[in-house]
Amino acid sequence: MSETIRKPWLLVVTIGLGTLLNPLNSSMISVALTRLQHEFDLTFASVSWLISTFYLASAVGQPIMGKLSDMFGPKRMFLAGLIIICLASILAPFSPNFGWLIVFRMLQAIGSSTLFPSGMLMIRQSISKNRARALSILSIFSSTSAAFGPSIGGFLINFGDWPAIFFINFPFIIASFISAIFILPRDGRVKLDLRRIDFIGIILFIISIVMILLFLLSFEGPIHWWTLAVAVISSLLFYFQEKRPKEPFIDFKALKTNINLSFVYLQFICINLIFYSIFFGMPSFLQQAQHFSEKSTGVIMLSIAGFGVIIAPFAGRWIDKKGSKPPLLVGALTVIIGTILLLTIHVASPVWWMFLVLSILGISNGFNNIGMQTALYAFARPEETGSASGLFQTSRYIGTILSSVLLALFFNKHMDGAHLHIITIICLIVSVIILLLTIRMPAKKRDTSR
Repeated sequence: MSETIRKPWLLVVTIGLGTLLNPLNSSMISVALTRLQHEFDLTFASVSWLISTFYLASAVGQPIMGKLSDMFGPKRMFLAGLIIICLASILAPFSPNFGWLIVFRMLQAIGSSTLFPSGMLMIRQSISKNRARALSILSIFSSTSAAFGPSIGGFLINFGDWPAIFFINFPFIIASFISAIFILPRDGRVKLDLRRIDFIGIILFIISIVMILLFLLSFEGPIHWWTLAVAVISSLLFYFQEKRPKEPFIDFKALKTNINLSFVYLQFICINLIFYSIFFGMPSFLQQAQHFSEKSTGVIMLSIAGFGVIIAPFAGRWIDKKGSKPPLLVGALTVIIGTILLLTIHVASPVWWMFLVLSILGISNGFNNIGMQTALYAFARPEETGSASGLFQTSRYIGTILSSVLLALFFNKHMDGAHLHIITIICLIVSVIILLLTIRMPAKKRDTSR
């Protein structure tokens, strides 16, 4: 028996130190957007590509890296992912222009997307007892790093400017890399089979998403109808392409046969659209409209992220007793209340009131996040758990990408209370859709994953 199996907590901590890098880097950037706008002389629409491209690279990278972990071995891919993040974090602060910064951020996303699927594979292979506990500890690494990302980013930028949010990665990379060499289980022989990767589907997916983004962003000026035409054509080609491979990038057949699971994905897209519109929008509003420093902005943003982390364990216990639906109903109602209260925030709003409103939205996210995860496993058949988890993450990324478009449309030229309220009204409409989707969700008292 290997040392890894006798001391599984070492395996979990090693993997956790790596997997926290994706949520940490995706959330720290929220406080850096204003500084980067000034650094590269950009509009908000332009700087928002740092958000959408990071999540697009994550959406594409994670399923590919999961399959490459099966082929090359999870330990090799885990170490390779850390090296990629290291290179991206070294090069990003020295970007000669904004285009190169986007490239390095996408490289960072691809590297960090390698760590989660390879880590999950090693846990599945090496831990048989208390696996659920191991996975919950892993989720704490991710959720905590995402929650404190804006605060960490705010303090780093305050003392070391925006390059500091890339340098903070190195302690985690070094600790995880050294531990991984000695602790992670050895890989077997390489089993290369590139036919498992749906390259055509992935290319069509990227074209479709990028063209949709360009079309939506063109609403501010002359509408680029050609981007809509390309998006429609590539989306249709993508749909028909996904019927062909044995392992499609997105399994539309499974979506049709399991309608409840499809609605889970739709609901998760809506939840992330609202959450990340606020998560990425409020820091820029606080800095540009209310003139808070990066450090103060980071402290205020602790409310929305911190309360989500606090609520999650209580929501988990409630779900154990009653299933996913009751906590999701509370999550839907609190997000409606939070977005309504967000309409009261303006340029002169006091800090305590903003902290309170954002705390309510954080509470809703705590209920919604864990509620949606357990709903996923309640409606996914055992044989489709792996693909369902991948699509669940893709839903998160799509919601986040849409939030960046929403912010780019209304915060591009006007960073004020009136345009914050327009974004809030759209989020309120989406929150009502979340409530309706929750009401139609069949009640299940016991989730199959538990």
